Amino acid sequence: MRIKAFIVSLFIVHFSVIVSAQTTARMVLPSDIAASSQNYVNNRAPLPANPFIKLPVTSVTPRGWVGEMIRRQSDGLAGRLGEISIWLDKKDNAWLEEGGSHGWEEVPYWLRGYSNMAYMLGDKEMLAETKLWVEAILRSSKDDGFLGPANDREGRREVWANMLALQILQDYYDYSADPRVLPVLTAYYKWELAYPEEKFLRHYWENSRGGDNLLSVIWLYNRTGEPFLLELAEKIHRCTADWMQESTLPNWHNVNVAECFREPAEYYLVSRDPAALRATYNDFHLIRRIYGQVPGGMFGSDENCRHGYIDPRQGTETCGFVEQMLSDEILMAQTGDVLWMENLEDVAFNSLPAAFMPDQRSLRYITSPNMVQADSRNHHPGIDNPGPYLMMNPFSSRCCQHNHTMGWPYYAQNLVLASADGGAALLIYGDCTARLLVADGQQVTLDEQTHYPFDEDITLTVTLDKAKKGSKKGHAAVRFPLYLRIPTWTPAAHVSVNGSSVPCRVTSGGLLRIEREWLSGDEVKLHFPMTLSLRRWALNKNSVSVDYGPLTMSLLIGERYEKQNSRKTAQHDSGWQEGADDSQWPSYEIYPTTPWNYALLPDVKGMKVDWGTWPADNFPFTTESVPLHVSARGARVSTWGQDETGLCQILPDADAPRGPLETVTLIPMGAARLRISAFPPVE
Repeated sequence: MRIKAFIVSLFIVHFSVIVSAQTTARMVLPSDIAASSQNYVNNRAPLPANPFIKLPVTSVTPRGWVGEMIRRQSDGLAGRLGEISIWLDKKDNAWLEEGGSHGWEEVPYWLRGYSNMAYMLGDKEMLAETKLWVEAILRSSKDDGFLGPANDREGRREVWANMLALQILQDYYDYSADPRVLPVLTAYYKWELAYPEEKFLRHYWENSRGGDNLLSVIWLYNRTGEPFLLELAEKIHRCTADWMQESTLPNWHNVNVAECFREPAEYYLVSRDPAALRATYNDFHLIRRIYGQVPGGMFGSDENCRHGYIDPRQGTETCGFVEQMLSDEILMAQTGDVLWMENLEDVAFNSLPAAFMPDQRSLRYITSPNMVQADSRNHHPGIDNPGPYLMMNPFSSRCCQHNHTMGWPYYAQNLVLASADGGAALLIYGDCTARLLVADGQQVTLDEQTHYPFDEDITLTVTLDKAKKGSKKGHAAVRFPLYLRIPTWTPAAHVSVNGSSVPCRVTSGGLLRIEREWLSGDEVKLHFPMTLSLRRWALNKNSVSVDYGPLTMSLLIGERYEKQNSRKTAQHDSGWQEGADDSQWPSYEIYPTTPWNYALLPDVKGMKVDWGTWPADNFPFTTESVPLHVSARGARVSTWGQDETGLCQILPDADAPRGPLETVTLIPMGAARLRISAFPPVE
């Protein structure tokens, strides 16, 4: 099991190389990173320190395709949802006025992503909108400490949506340092501690998702040190669904799994019990052994995993994508394990982009690794959900419609982290600048330039800025460590500092630590050669996927888009605000215009990689703009077609007749809204 190897490796001593009199470089383990810096808030004793720490919300400025994704999102559905969604209608909204008729998870789902976009972009209108809602959340705090709408059912207070509001207040405090936040949170947690245990976290959603509440309690404890918070953390864990089972999960709802499998690892911070940390790893691998024999970093659940439904035509909610990414972000900072960094990139590069129209004005509820038609038909029981859940629709179910907003802002904020020993860390890669404190409080700017993952090269430039107040002034050079993830998929990574090579002796990925006296203008270059490789999915008829570095390839299928009226094709739980102009928010069905039923010859030596030009609009996630193509050999499988609901049939058997070999084109699956990414093989 991966966790066993990870724990054993904590005791391995790695070789250190002196590159020059000023520079040392070595591969390290997370346990080598001592919590010696006070620049940023880490876990307070007796909690174990995290090796890496997320920076304040405005510290990282994304550029390139990540920045473009956030710009499109702010101009699209995420940024303008308040104009059209009935759940965000300010009139009679329970988040704005006590006793309002509507208001549950939708407002805080949307606001946690929207607010972070506002902070990152500095958009005045978005900041004003954010302030209106945040002020209402703070104002909702009652004399007994409870905050948010009171959702009473069956004689119990349900608090799932409140957990989302806690995250919003944390991010707001991170942005503003508003002195009202910590007392409001403290009062709320005292209410939770006093609330009868037999009534606490007993409804389905809150019972599954208590880990979100637990992590927020830990966040406050790290800032106030109030002992009662550790008592509350134990209570939350006791009352949350048991995510520490050996061979099953409390439930198989895809979003719950993606969001809640991390709860034991969060509880580990309180209990220090290695079994809790192991349980999170076990949950991650358990669902992928059974339902995750598919590319894209996820698992085949539709809404709920079902026995016998494991083919790559099964998909995941867009909610599931963004919640898995958030879990990976939390766990990579807590554990320093490359597993979480690479799974985060897998979902971000290969799954999430294809869940949206390129303009980010509509999305689909379910996206699958093998998906050859995205229409408004009811595909149940082929997929678990009865309704038009595969088409692109601005109302693609009210959960994903609102929750998708946090995916890219949180991803961008994790492009650069602080290390616990006063350094900086690049654990995932993307074009950006980041401002952070290192060493004894010296502020530096890191400028990362790359088209990664559509590029093998990354250039990082260091600039020394002004020192933190109270620290030493006038540094001409500052000594601090820089941590770089060496991906597991690259065969011969090369790293240099100012033109001098830095050895990174690694065969299966890891963390490279470079420590030196850094000067303004110092330049670090990373070269991660990408090669073609194959993955076999034994439980899915030995199907095969093609990877090129961190990108998984999909068959290039011609896409025909048919515009539809969003009111007529909306999900059953959608709701338009009065006066909303639906003509500005169309839905789309997508149909194939070229054959898709190909088996693939699994021979990377016969495949050819063709790099094109980078798109001028910085958006590489369409079939027209994607700058990477792979030529391969495949054969039509005439008996593999679409079933009566329009889904592609399950993968054909090995003895299904294959036609003659012909050349096919593959593209990264994140750019393919219709896709075959797990192929039957031509053996």
